[in-house]
Amino acid sequence: MDDALNGEGFDGEELHGEEVRGEPDGEPGGAFDGQPGDGPAGGEPDDGFTTALEEELRQAAAVLDPMPPELLQIAVDAYALHDLEARVAELTFDSLVDALPVRGVTDAPRMLTFTAGEVTVDVEVTSEGLLGQLLPPRPAGIEILSGPQPGTPVTVDEMGRFTTDRPPSGPFALRLRTGSDVITTEWLRA
Repeated sequence: MDDALNGEGFDGEELHGEEVRGEPDGEPGGAFDGQPGDGPAGGEPDDGFTTALEEELRQAAAVLDPMPPELLQIAVDAYALHDLEARVAELTFDSLVDALPVRGVTDAPRMLTFTAGEVTVDVEVTSEGLLGQLLPPRPAGIEILSGPQPGTPVTVDEMGRFTTDRPPSGPFALRLRTGSDVITTEWLRA
């Protein structure tokens, strides 16, 4: 090993800037350096081993240095405030709660109405997707929020109408951007 430090190769040859691969006896099979054929038995690097090692380290960290519950609560609170300037549109009508059932109709769409000041959003939730209208009609950007992933943008026409081709899976909310105004609806389960 001292030979490698003083500029000589493993076999006593000078290095002269060339990469030396192999064991101290000059045979192939040295340490993994990211090249194909360097993994176990000459194959690719063992991703299963790396994944298992990462998981084992995560478990050890969770046991030896767990996240304090206060820190988790602070993170959740911070995420909840990331849209602090947004006004919350109140749910003023929900057909599941406020409407009388219609005899013979088994798959009635869910009708929702949200209100924030002078802005009203009517939404119909069906098995095919969402159908809605922004009143009074105005140019707006609408995003369908569902969990921590980025919102799905929806196009609003000149009459304030919008549609989606898929129903929300799980809890959802709408974020409307009308000029400098940002309005977010309450979160609901589809």
